[in-house]
Amino acid sequence: MPVRTFIFWLCAFALLTGCRKGFVSLNTNPDLTTAAQINFNYLFSNAQLQTSGNTDGNGYEDWRNNLIYSGCMVQHLSSTLSYWDGDKYLYDPLYNSAYWDENYPNGIANIEEVIAHTKNDTALFNFYQIARIFRAFMFQRITDMYGDCPFSQAGLGDISGTLYPQYDRQQDIYSGILQELANAASSLDSSRPNTVGSADLLYGGNTAAWKKFAFSEMARLAMRMCKVAPDSARIWVGRAVQGGVMSAYTDNAIIQHQAVTGTPVVNGSGLIFLGNDPNGYRLSETFVNYLRNTLDPRLCFLGTVCSDPTNPGDTGDTTTNRQLGQPNGYDPANSGTAYDLVKAGNWPGDANNYSVVNRYTFARLDAPTFFLTAGETQLLLAEAAQRGWVSGDPSAYFSTGITAAMQQLTQQAGAGPSAGATSAWLAAHPYSGTLEQINTQYWIAAFMDENECFANWRRSGYPSLIPVNYPGNVTGSTIPRRFTYPQTEASTNTANYNAAVSRLPGGDKMSSRVWWDAP
Repeated sequence: MPVRTFIFWLCAFALLTGCRKGFVSLNTNPDLTTAAQINFNYLFSNAQLQTSGNTDGNGYEDWRNNLIYSGCMVQHLSSTLSYWDGDKYLYDPLYNSAYWDENYPNGIANIEEVIAHTKNDTALFNFYQIARIFRAFMFQRITDMYGDCPFSQAGLGDISGTLYPQYDRQQDIYSGILQELANAASSLDSSRPNTVGSADLLYGGNTAAWKKFAFSEMARLAMRMCKVAPDSARIWVGRAVQGGVMSAYTDNAIIQHQAVTGTPVVNGSGLIFLGNDPNGYRLSETFVNYLRNTLDPRLCFLGTVCSDPTNPGDTGDTTTNRQLGQPNGYDPANSGTAYDLVKAGNWPGDANNYSVVNRYTFARLDAPTFFLTAGETQLLLAEAAQRGWVSGDPSAYFSTGITAAMQQLTQQAGAGPSAGATSAWLAAHPYSGTLEQINTQYWIAAFMDENECFANWRRSGYPSLIPVNYPGNVTGSTIPRRFTYPQTEASTNTANYNAAVSRLPGGDKMSSRVWWDAP
């Protein structure tokens, strides 16, 4: 990435995160800055970077939500340490609310400012449409994590003085962002000037790319509704296909990061794996065993075995046969408890013989963040075709999705399975016509986008994960179904918080289900 681009990002954060400090609640900014003092291109860059999960430059929400909770709950990762609560379904209120706490006063507030500023400026017409599309993505992620949440009144403290926003119902949020995607995508006009340019860290303001993003996001939302609104899901996924979705890995929505510690331009998950908590986790036995048993050529690009994970220079052994997953639900080796890791069936004699995330690909400070990919999109269309909701051969969508998912590893560090290895694997593992096969592949394709993996697992039920049963878990030994709201909301936004909690079956708990996650 050019140095001037990095400086652009860093200056954006230096300017704008300072303006955002001092929030009393998710909409309050006592250090008010006027519109004339703000570069809204910077603000848009901020919103994109903050959404990637490293708002504070220390991997705050990536560490807590994406890795500690979602990564362990979907059994990509495993940990024997007590604060990795997702491994054993334990409750930490601040870890649960980390993404909400960081994104509402930062990314959400920023995108609302951009939209308010660009809405009526004809010179910024495409910028406005792009901001609307990205806003839809931002709210899709946060509502999938928490359920009902502020949407129509969110981020408007500086704009309209709305300090205590209502929580919109998730079904209304979905309806709103689907309509927004359709309208913004159809409005994008390539003949108009590109006024966002390099401030758009995903596509540089390319309208054709943003159209594909919008319709691919539409397909994701549509398939999320398959259990609770199948008729609507069918209509919307059909509209997505008609509009034109991602079909090749070159369409992927990616933010490129910089290896500059202490700044939000660093990949948050990579920072945790390589610097902040390199010895806190291992790859899960569930994940590694599945890849090994299916002879998946991606395994050597996903894992490595390090003699000393705390040494960032130890890149380890990436040989496929060396990879070994650590089972979930155990305490540290030689802890003397009933859940002592030495009692695990695959105990290798030393915890360092278990795999960690590959340090050539994902466990890097400058590893890219993937927001939405062709591999995921095509796999969802395979399911839609299997259900009879879109035309086309589901096996063709499946093959295209797998191919794109394997090829995207080249965007991680310039290496991945060869075309021959990919074709050979597909020939040996043809499409079987089951939703389990499709969504298990989605689980692999979305590796390291753990919040998305958690959402699709809840929607589809695949792969069939075996929950752990650890003392003190808060879910009755079942895998959690959502994140809980910030405890501060109960005291600062009481009426709206209580109304939202009253709509949750079981209340504000990790075991309660969001709207689209019907039993």
